[in-house]
Amino acid sequence: MKTINLSGSRKKAVARATIKEGTGIVRINKQPINIIEPEISRLRLQEPLEIATDYAKKVNIDIKVAGGGSQSQIEACRLAIAKSIYAFSNKNPQLRIDFLAYDRHLLVADTRRNEPHKPNDSKPRAKRQFSKR
Repeated sequence: MKTINLSGSRKKAVARATIKEGTGIVRINKQPINIIEPEISRLRLQEPLEIATDYAKKVNIDIKVAGGGSQSQIEACRLAIAKSIYAFSNKNPQLRIDFLAYDRHLLVADTRRNEPHKPNDSKPRAKRQFSKR
């Protein structure tokens, strides 16, 4: 029985996925994917499963996600699901094309991060205006 461990990240959120042969069960932090709320987040998580339907029915995916905000965690899980299904399919080139054509961020992590703040200031960009008089 083949087991694959992969991770996906977005901002400060990191999702670690374990995929193995099974019956199509997907759990995130030990909860089934179909009870994730809000619904838009659940639909975003199910996108890679809909694209790779034939592989998604043959595997069980367990994901542990931590850090970041709720939407960053959803994006990290989505990336981990897509990468793990792609790896499970023995790097099927047609599946890669399907994922990339739908959304590039299903296989490629978004590397944007927030900027560090200026010293003695509450924001990262322009400094405060200074008046001599």
